[in-house]
Amino acid sequence: MTKKMSAASLLLLLLPLVSAQTYHWGPCPTAKVQPNFNLQQYLGRWYEIARLPASFERGTCIQANYALREDGTIRVLNSGLEEPAKLGVSFSYFSPYGQYWVLTSDYTSLSVVYSCTDILRIFHIDFAWILGRSRILPPETIRYAKNLMIGEGIDLSRMKFTNQTGCRDD
Repeated sequence: MTKKMSAASLLLLLLPLVSAQTYHWGPCPTAKVQPNFNLQQYLGRWYEIARLPASFERGTCIQANYALREDGTIRVLNSGLEEPAKLGVSFSYFSPYGQYWVLTSDYTSLSVVYSCTDILRIFHIDFAWILGRSRILPPETIRYAKNLMIGEGIDLSRMKFTNQTGCRDD
């Protein structure tokens, strides 16, 4: 089997897996992460304000709770309502640990997160989130977060807002 045939076969096999994601040709962009990141201040509940499409996230009222495990790794508990600095995280049982880069966070209201999976440097799959400590962020804060990601070469053309209305706080 030729190298071109192998790459084409691999792409065809992976297509169903990436169809709900945001993918682009070429390797992942290299985004700058927040200097002097403080993990202890980052832990706790964050609400998803907006995201690039991800097959493992659907629904409304999405939030994540970050906690430190005894072994020093981070536990991420995502929850939501569903209808018919550099951290490593796994978002599902089927995905390997991947990069989770905090591009910026003030720890009290906003966090901008980016993750990218490079597939043989042929193409990459992007994940990006705007997170808030509250369910709603001011428009100027969202604009700042988007401009930061665009400045890092991240394509936000498919970014969608998460519905955080009618949610119960627990």
